[in-house]
Amino acid sequence: MSVCQLIGDITGAVIVTTPQDVAVLDSRKTVFFARHLKVPVIGIIENMSGFVCPHCGKTTDLFGRQGGEKAATELQVPFLGHIPIEPEMVKSGDGGTPFVHDNSESETGKILGNIVEQIINFEKEEGIS
Repeated sequence: MSVCQLIGDITGAVIVTTPQDVAVLDSRKTVFFARHLKVPVIGIIENMSGFVCPHCGKTTDLFGRQGGEKAATELQVPFLGHIPIEPEMVKSGDGGTPFVHDNSESETGKILGNIVEQIINFEKEEGIS
């Protein structure tokens, strides 16, 4: 609450969760907290939503799946997307290069691009510049 009050004019919140039940419970509380403070909830993102094997490309759900999406539906907030664990994202981050810079055409890059588009659209609809 203190951080929100210090920031002042907050135009929206993006809630990031992982698929596990405990994390989803925390994200639900965060949505209620944002609503209490009258901060618009832009949506929920499910991070660590599966592991993409760098060898075969198959996705394995290490922590489950759909928890964030289910919470978004129940709380009537937009679900922005599932972001998988991807080794290339770790390399990009460690190298100081945004993942989408070199990987915008990868499946994860496309997911991230779609999430950004949804946030930009929210800002346009709300008249936020």
